[in-house]
Amino acid sequence: MRSPVVIAVGGNSLIRAGEDQSYERQLENVRSTVECIADLAERGHRIVITHGNGPHVGAQLLRAEAGIDQAYAVPLDVCVAMTQGEIGYVIQRALHAELRRRDVRMPVVTIVTQVVVRRDDPAFSHPTKPIGPFYDDHTAAQRKAGRGWVMTEDASRGYRRVVPCPVPMGIVELEPIRECLHRGAIVIAAGGGGIPVIEENGTLTGIEAVIDKDHTSALLASGIGAKTLLISTDVPEVYLNYMQPAEKALSWIDAATARKHLAGGHFHEGSMKPKIDAALEFLASGGEEVIITNPDHLINAVDGYGGTHITKSRTAEFALHEKGLFGWTEFRENH
Repeated sequence: MRSPVVIAVGGNSLIRAGEDQSYERQLENVRSTVECIADLAERGHRIVITHGNGPHVGAQLLRAEAGIDQAYAVPLDVCVAMTQGEIGYVIQRALHAELRRRDVRMPVVTIVTQVVVRRDDPAFSHPTKPIGPFYDDHTAAQRKAGRGWVMTEDASRGYRRVVPCPVPMGIVELEPIRECLHRGAIVIAAGGGGIPVIEENGTLTGIEAVIDKDHTSALLASGIGAKTLLISTDVPEVYLNYMQPAEKALSWIDAATARKHLAGGHFHEGSMKPKIDAALEFLASGGEEVIITNPDHLINAVDGYGGTHITKSRTAEFALHEKGLFGWTEFRENH
């Protein structure tokens, strides 16, 4: 039986900038991704899908603001749980339909997933992650005084709430995820980076924070013994000097080279940096390969014809080629 594969799907794969945010549009957007996932399932891979939730959490918070005088307030950890159910259903339904179309009888399950963080994580003293809508001066001051929110100013758009983004330390539902995989199910888990909880005296308590999806995906991949982490994003490859005249696509790099480019400032926070950080964490914890690409190139990248491949070392790249991992048919020297 093949080792499991974790596929981390960006939240913007469902709700894309400039498009309407209807449920029907989300179904259309997810279809290309689930076709690739179904291809891997047909090849015999055991699959865990993680996903982002940025646009969906923003929509939940907008609904909460609109109904502030008519409905109960929903804390941020509950918002994450709600989006896990919502997005899990969208992916689950689309993937189920695609598998049935191919006459593949494979269950798809969504597991509402809690992720443990430390109360003393430095992120709680320095919130940096913007969420939700923009506010004018007066409303921002009200939220700050009445709810204790930390607000940051955007010179052109107003004020926005910022929350902590702590490091994920453990996945509460890891054993159920493993069990579902063992029984042949495709699992959707750890949506939005997981529901942030702290553990004190054996009790789990939700906390106001968000967790980076890619870091949680790396932690989950290591926890289930995956050898490969696929990160689906909005670009076909990782680039140096992105969108500049000297732009260069990276087809393959080892961990040392990735760290060098990271230190050189090529990968930005809120964009590619968390993905590279997560890739390095995964490789340091026993993973063999990370592939970063967009949904349209996912299968070609898996077959060695695109995307950015990150391995522990140059020797590891040769080993993957020799093993024929993911059906590689040629070895490319293009760095």
